Amino acid sequence: MRTIELNKRQETILEIVKENGPITGENIAERLNLTRATLRPDLAILTMAGFLDARPRVGYFYTGKSGTQLLTENLNKLHVKDYQSIPVVVHENVSVYDAICTMFLEDVGTLFVVDQASLLVGVLSRKDLLRASIGKQELTNIPVNIIMTRMPNIAMCIKEDLVIDVAKKLIEKQIDALPIVKETEKGFEVIGRITKTNLTKAFLALAEGN
Repeated sequence: MRTIELNKRQETILEIVKENGPITGENIAERLNLTRATLRPDLAILTMAGFLDARPRVGYFYTGKSGTQLLTENLNKLHVKDYQSIPVVVHENVSVYDAICTMFLEDVGTLFVVDQASLLVGVLSRKDLLRASIGKQELTNIPVNIIMTRMPNIAMCIKEDLVIDVAKKLIEKQIDALPIVKETEKGFEVIGRITKTNLTKAFLALAEGN
């Protein structure tokens, strides 16, 4: 939805509905000396964007919402499940060297660490692996469970969470990704990931009206 790119006719329609609503499409067309068919695309855009609402046998009326309010409403419709990616996981006993290789080959910035039961026990970031690489220690001999961020210090989300809430959490924690989890009796199972790239795609889709 591009709330700032209404054309002149659409802006005129909004003014007519503000002053005279509820008003039928036929009456709007008469005021503009146009046919109802000509106005149909404009009315559809204004209705889908949230500026106008329509009721059968009543007509169109102005919602009274600002562009900011409409944007907020649309942001609150974006959920994690619609934009999530496949998680990249490693076992807690793999070496730092193997984790670096996995991160490089998978082209990701965050790895999720699981135990024997495939439950989340840690998170590895680029910074974690970089810090471990500084020095003379043999990276093939260091397990990732020594350097990872452990529970309960892991920020997580579920697929029903709002994208906007995830964005706030990423900014607050200064991290690049969150594991999407499903809670079980024994712990949290990693079922996905959501990253800053996913969020960018979500906001871009919103801006383009998709």
